[in-house]
Amino acid sequence: MPPSLQPLLSPPQIAEAVARLAAAIRQDYAGRQPLLVGVLKGAFVFLADLVRALDMPLSVGFVRLASYRGTGSSGAVQLLCDLQEPVAKRDVLLVEGVVDSGRTAAWLWQHLAAQQPASLRLCTLLDKPARRQVPVQIDYRGFTLPDVFVVGYGLDCNEQYRHLPGLYVLQAPGDTASPRGFEPLLPD
Repeated sequence: MPPSLQPLLSPPQIAEAVARLAAAIRQDYAGRQPLLVGVLKGAFVFLADLVRALDMPLSVGFVRLASYRGTGSSGAVQLLCDLQEPVAKRDVLLVEGVVDSGRTAAWLWQHLAAQQPASLRLCTLLDKPARRQVPVQIDYRGFTLPDVFVVGYGLDCNEQYRHLPGLYVLQAPGDTASPRGFEPLLPD
């Protein structure tokens, strides 16, 4: 029996969060030209929407990391493709689709910090603090979620579901846990 998809966030809810995040980032980076570093493959849709919403001078680069197999973390971060853009003395904004255990974000943070950027911040669409194993400072957060496996809007499970315009909880057959119990963060 195939897994089921339970709707979690609609495209309009996601668009509202992206606009809110872009407004905060624009304000914080006024007069500067940040380098946005997207983590492939999960953040590519979010990063594209964020770049359009920012409507300011910026640069974009990508890294490709691996730490998941199916719905579980392997526990190790593997650098598959490093950033091609120089980081030294640049304002760098790391853009993640989801931060859960914190291992990938913390590893990448250290990797980029070693290159001596002028500043380094983290933006994620989804934060799952219940799964945190490594502390991570998140500067811009779209939504805080409970411990559920989410697909859609660029996020996948074994390369499936990236194309979905909304976000969905992927539930195993017979799993009756509800994806409810989270609230989008409100602007400060």
